[in-house]
Amino acid sequence: MKKRFIISLVVVMIIAAAASLPFVLNAGFGQPPQGAQVNEFAASPQYRDGQFHNTLPTPGFTGNKNMLAAWWDFLVTKRENARPAQPLPLVKTDLAQLPLDQDTLVWLGHSSWYLQLAGKRILIDPVFSNYAAPFSFLNKAFAGEYPWHVEEMPDIDLLIISHDHYDHLDYATIKALLPKVKRVVTPLGVGSHLRYWGMAPSIIEERDWDQSVRISDDLTVHVLPARHFSGRGLKRNQTLWGSFMFVTPQQKVFYSGDSGYGPHFNAIGEQFGAVDLAIMENGQYDQDWKYIHMQPSETAQAAADLNARAVVPGHSGRFVLAKHTWNDPLIKLSQASKDKAYRLLTPELGEPLRVDDATQQFRAWWE
Repeated sequence: MKKRFIISLVVVMIIAAAASLPFVLNAGFGQPPQGAQVNEFAASPQYRDGQFHNTLPTPGFTGNKNMLAAWWDFLVTKRENARPAQPLPLVKTDLAQLPLDQDTLVWLGHSSWYLQLAGKRILIDPVFSNYAAPFSFLNKAFAGEYPWHVEEMPDIDLLIISHDHYDHLDYATIKALLPKVKRVVTPLGVGSHLRYWGMAPSIIEERDWDQSVRISDDLTVHVLPARHFSGRGLKRNQTLWGSFMFVTPQQKVFYSGDSGYGPHFNAIGEQFGAVDLAIMENGQYDQDWKYIHMQPSETAQAAADLNARAVVPGHSGRFVLAKHTWNDPLIKLSQASKDKAYRLLTPELGEPLRVDDATQQFRAWWE
């Protein structure tokens, strides 16, 4: 309790300092869009009153307590089984050695994914640091070995960043990746952080919802709606958040990013038809923020709305950002998926999933 109190006190002090003394902020806070770029946002249907908005009203906090009391409770209350008692099982896959002609997905923990599609190496929301916060002593990763590091990564043809929260956009990871990334696609505004950290503006492509980027003759990436929010400091929603559809002549792969449940899933399913593989957020949910993350039952329904043939869940397995137990997302999604038409795929960290293999199966490793 004493340690949690000290951490909570430090967090409060940091927030106060950020509000009154901006110069204390380290580079990891990034830099939101400024000047001419902000003026360009006026053309976006999602932008008004100086910030981006969801299609539906989406309060960030929905609990009975006030927000400060709820955050204090989350920070200081010790919860049983929030972290696994033992390191999670994993497969030490060498990503650089995967055959490039095999469409493959590898879960790297939480919402970090390595995807090979149409001969391209794609990295999604990579967080290779052992924390998901502006400072390394906050929000530590689960105990155990983490074998994926930038130094061993192959060159990355395409980097996807779904939004600018710390568990999806990590300063140290991006800095290390700079020499290896050839191209980037993000929702509007997120590129501001990347440019601030030294990424060449010429390789960054920012898109609004329902816009696309042609990566090659065989791969197009569509930026699509999500129901969430953004921000790395006190001011929210200066950058857009989103989901993504990767389309090749053979496959349609969807990545939800972070999102509460909403009609956008059904709309995407109607727009694109059957989705071969849906990578879905399934973790960090709570009734206190029920509109910005999905309960497992909602994840199951969203996948059905998408007409997904197969579903692989993420947004769990490495960091504690909610009050549920570490394995609750997988337990509940397994139950919620029993009457659904899709195949639920649950690889271990690092275990390659063959996108075009309709027979591949995985064990219930969380039990």
